[in-house]
Amino acid sequence: MATSSKKSSKPHSPKAPFNLLTPSNPTSSLETERGNGGEVHQQTADADVFLTTQQGIPVADDQNSLKTGDRGETLLEDFHFREKIFHFDHERIPERVVHARGYGAHGYFELTKSLSDVTRADIFQRVGEKTEAFVRFSTVAGSKGSFDLARDVRGFAVKLYTKQGNWDIVGNNIPVFFIQDAIKFPDVIHAVKPEPDRGFPQAQSAHDTFWDFISLTPESMHMIMWVMSDRAIPRSFRFMEGFGVHTFRFLNEKGKPTFVKFHWKPKLGLQSVMWNEAVKINGADPDFHRRDLWDAITMGNFPEWEFGVQLFDQKFADKFDFDVLDATKLIPEEILPVQIVGRLVLDRVVDNFFAETEQVAFCTQNIPPGVDFSNDPLLQGRNFSYLDTQLKRLGSPNFTHIPVNAPRCPFAHFQQDGHMAMHNPKGRANYEPNSWGDEGGPRETPSLGFRSFAEPIDGTKQRIRPESFADHYSQARMFYRSQTPPEQKHIADALVFELSKVEHPHIRERMVAHLLTLDESLGKTVGNGLGIRLPKPAAPAKKPIDVGTSNALSIVGRNLGTFEGRKLGIFATSGADVKTFKALVSAVEKSGGVCELVAPKISGIALSDGTEVAAKQKIDGGPSVLFDAVAILASEEGINLLLNDAPSQDFVRDAYAHCKFIAFNAEAKRLLEKCGVTDNDLDDGCIELSSTNAIANFVKACGNLRVWDREAKVDLDA
Repeated sequence: MATSSKKSSKPHSPKAPFNLLTPSNPTSSLETERGNGGEVHQQTADADVFLTTQQGIPVADDQNSLKTGDRGETLLEDFHFREKIFHFDHERIPERVVHARGYGAHGYFELTKSLSDVTRADIFQRVGEKTEAFVRFSTVAGSKGSFDLARDVRGFAVKLYTKQGNWDIVGNNIPVFFIQDAIKFPDVIHAVKPEPDRGFPQAQSAHDTFWDFISLTPESMHMIMWVMSDRAIPRSFRFMEGFGVHTFRFLNEKGKPTFVKFHWKPKLGLQSVMWNEAVKINGADPDFHRRDLWDAITMGNFPEWEFGVQLFDQKFADKFDFDVLDATKLIPEEILPVQIVGRLVLDRVVDNFFAETEQVAFCTQNIPPGVDFSNDPLLQGRNFSYLDTQLKRLGSPNFTHIPVNAPRCPFAHFQQDGHMAMHNPKGRANYEPNSWGDEGGPRETPSLGFRSFAEPIDGTKQRIRPESFADHYSQARMFYRSQTPPEQKHIADALVFELSKVEHPHIRERMVAHLLTLDESLGKTVGNGLGIRLPKPAAPAKKPIDVGTSNALSIVGRNLGTFEGRKLGIFATSGADVKTFKALVSAVEKSGGVCELVAPKISGIALSDGTEVAAKQKIDGGPSVLFDAVAILASEEGINLLLNDAPSQDFVRDAYAHCKFIAFNAEAKRLLEKCGVTDNDLDDGCIELSSTNAIANFVKACGNLRVWDREAKVDLDA
């Protein structure tokens, strides 16, 4: 849909009062109304108790920022939005309010296809040219000291040090978001953070305040499908996609606009862990993702992503079923393919975590000439918020003087002084225009400088959500139905788990009502899993439409069939056959994977010929959840030591329960039997290493990453 050509909606006026789903809180005296875009307005007639600004000014609309027309840009005069987001930005000292736990690395972007026809951005002009980059991955909800494998969105922020200034693509590993208007950002984050009266739970969404907010915010339904999917528990930063989330614009030399969405696609493919696995990884190694990235780069296995764009014009936007300014929607790749135009490689770890990863400051407003914003109201608000939060967090407007934030291209301006100023304008003039000629400092450059798209603006100044934002279920349904059966099961399991932690029944029922509208089978599965009487389906603000499915949305369906970049855990005892051990290690390394030895003692083992091999993990601290596949190699004497050892049994049981590929030699088979994995339980993912061919077949099979058919045997909910 167009940025400004759509017919404007009328300002919000109360429609018939509507009971948002069923049941509502019986103690509430609030009237609930639905806005133009399907957003929820809870209103009070109480003349004494109502929402105000910090200055005591009554608030008429807390759901929409002030815009020109229903789809226009956000106005700077919106004092309520500015006060709300300003206060939110300053809530934490000194860690980030969101994305506090992060990990970064250096690398480069290389252009592989010119985009000179659609953008004047210098970075897209010369094929083969490399641009320095810094990337920070992060979780959203948890504090700096939380664990890596929370069920959460992952930040995927890329700083490109271009020849025309820094460009920050501040994205996530999910292409949509919870909310449509930035004025709701403090609310969704407050809801997911530890509840303010008790200070817990940490880095978890499985609690009342989060699901209360979500169940009262239908626009979140698409994002909820992603967050409850395996996308929210990635195996590694290296196996995540990244998205720019919003619609941006490219502008070419003639000022012609082209809409664009940004994508990062991992070269090694997508991969996630299972929920039970994530819980145990957080106990075994809360720094699992950090360690994985550090190890990969320092070993020379540099992570790589393809950079792609979805390009479209106004005509496409007008015909598309959904509004391209709505951050809760995506454009399916089957409708608009992603064009690969570059690659991102991370090849250097930081020298100092604090100086670089902690002090790096990303701002969505940082874009070079040739790139421009759209009127996405979430993006418009982020442009204000990110600069403000960096000023607070880093203590000074001079945060650009910190090396990781400084441009790599020449820069010159008249900004001066302030805390920690590392450089000030030289000479007599610290202003322009001035009379000092060439010695008077820098001047503007119309030919090279940043130019905004000359967009005609015609609209009424108002707080309103466009009706084109009102479909909250169609794409959520598309995402769910695009998943393979195991992935659909995991979404339902996650919803049951999360909602089972909610104490108030009416919140659980209200959420199930949404799910029944989204997909009846999903709603029934979750309702039955919670053991509740099914409520009536939620009444949608706009009737959902059938938009089919998209193969690009599945992780399992896009498996690349490779073990490259993955890790095999070899649990072995002294006396294990040397030929089998060396052949297995050689085959894994040839496939591009790595091996780690897990042993009864950290000093390692002596193989059958006396060769000593140092262990990476002791069995008590090296559970199978740390690996993508496992092999168990034991001697006759060694296996007798393991049969009654609980950590050794856990190693096998977890690997089997998590549907991993398991290799074993004849002696180790006794440990499998001890763990309840008998001949009847051995499936195609359990391979005895009886020959060289068996080793090759095992490593090849490991490229499938999981034996999903096994899940039905080991999971009560299957």
